[in-house]
Amino acid sequence: MGLVGLFRRPRFERTGFQLYGAAVAAARQPRFYAELGVPDTVPGRFEMVCLHNGLLIRRINQEATKDARDLAQACFDAMFADMDVNLREMGISDLRVGNRVKMLWEGFHGRAQAYIGAIEADDGAALEAALLRNVWVKEPAPEGAAAALAGHARAVEAVLAAQSFKVLAAGQVSFA
Repeated sequence: MGLVGLFRRPRFERTGFQLYGAAVAAARQPRFYAELGVPDTVPGRFEMVCLHNGLLIRRINQEATKDARDLAQACFDAMFADMDVNLREMGISDLRVGNRVKMLWEGFHGRAQAYIGAIEADDGAALEAALLRNVWVKEPAPEGAAAALAGHARAVEAVLAAQSFKVLAAGQVSFA
C-alpha cells in the first residue's frame, strides 16, 4: 500500500452510512414506542436499532461475496461510529467511550445471533423470548407486544429478502 492507500476510504463507507441511517429511521417508528410499549429510552432505541441493523446485515451477508462482506462491515462500522459519537454527545468521557462501545458491540452481536438464529430456525417462540429479554428489561412488556414485534421482525426479514443486492449496494433499502 502506498501513501495514497492511507487516505483512501473503504469502498462502501458512504453506502454503509446510508443503509444504517435507513435502519435507524425504521427503528424510530413511533408505533414501537406508542403501541408496543418499547421503552422510549436510550436502551430501548438501541434495541430497535440492533434489530433493524442486524436484519439488514443478515440480508447483505446472504450474498456470500466479498462485496457483500464489505458492505455488511460498512453497515456495522457505521453503527458503531454513530454509537461513539452519541456517547460523546451524552457526556461520556473520552477514556470510557472505548469500553462503552465495546460493550455495545458485544450486546449487538449477542442480540443479532439470538434474533437471526430464531428467524433461521423459524422459531417464533425463541424470537419472542429474545425480544422480551432484551427490549423490556426494566418493565414488563404490554400484552402481545413481544409477539407483535417478532411478527414485525419476520415481516422486515421478508421485505429485505426481496431486495436485490445491487439495490442495497447502491445505498437504497426499504424496511416497510
